[in-house]
Amino acid sequence: MEFGLSLPGRGPLAGLDTVLKIAEKADGLRYSSLFVTDHVVMPVSSAKSVYPYSTSGQFPGGFAQDYLEPLAMLSHLAHATARTRLGISVMVVPYRNPLVAAKMLATIDVLSRGRVILGAGVGWLREEFEALGAPPFEERGAVTDEYVKLMRAVWTTDPVTFEGKYCTVRDIHVLPKPAQRRGIPVWIGGHSDAAARRAGAIGDGWHPIAMRPPAMLAPDEYAAKVKLIHAAAQRAGRDPKSIALTIRAPMEVRAKGAKAGAGDRPMFQGTAAEVIGDIRRYQALGVSHFVFDPTVPELRAVLKNMERFASDVRPKLARRK
Repeated sequence: MEFGLSLPGRGPLAGLDTVLKIAEKADGLRYSSLFVTDHVVMPVSSAKSVYPYSTSGQFPGGFAQDYLEPLAMLSHLAHATARTRLGISVMVVPYRNPLVAAKMLATIDVLSRGRVILGAGVGWLREEFEALGAPPFEERGAVTDEYVKLMRAVWTTDPVTFEGKYCTVRDIHVLPKPAQRRGIPVWIGGHSDAAARRAGAIGDGWHPIAMRPPAMLAPDEYAAKVKLIHAAAQRAGRDPKSIALTIRAPMEVRAKGAKAGAGDRPMFQGTAAEVIGDIRRYQALGVSHFVFDPTVPELRAVLKNMERFASDVRPKLARRK
């Protein structure tokens, strides 16, 4: 099993010094990955859109907050870290020209010596699509499928020729290629049935976000999505076992002696033993990579929680055969 962290790309912790302290700490504690998030512009209001990862449908912290651009962040992190994988959780694929995005990601992969993971999503914020002049919101699924196919062609062939509904290119060089010989792995984001089928059809992995309290994508729901992934993979003539299963969720290892909160305990939040038990439940479903979000926007608490997980949780998971 591998364990990674989602860096605070927005809000009160989205500053250079803070992000670097967390990234350097993660590298030193031997976390497997660091992920950054994606938004380019935010509307003043979102009358047309509902945020899919909270019960209220409201975007946490509101729209008027700093939001660091993920590709620029990854380029800096390639220099600031030495061993952790570097990913986007997730890049909204229709927002960027696929040739430009593929070129930038390949360059970052070269600069990081082969450490990039692309989490790929279709997006949910209609107002952002309109502001960016992206392809029509209603066609975002088909656009994402085609853009991913073109990016893979860019990473693995030379010269590149591709003909699709949204993009057509003929006999072009897009160099350098990624350091990863088979191209950058693409983890399909989203928790819907469509996302699960997309992961099975074209993804190297599935990367849903379980953010809605007390639990979204509880183990039984996760297992049902895995069946959809495997069925889609078989229809596409792919090996279902080749698709990595991952999950991203808030995580907190409660300090020894700390009192439990009132109400239902969210998954991955509790004592070391409780967090271990939650991880084991998803491991039994085939999950091999966990990406954790902080639960509080306070740097010292984030760093302490990283240390507790690395010392009190991860070694016990590693010892079990």
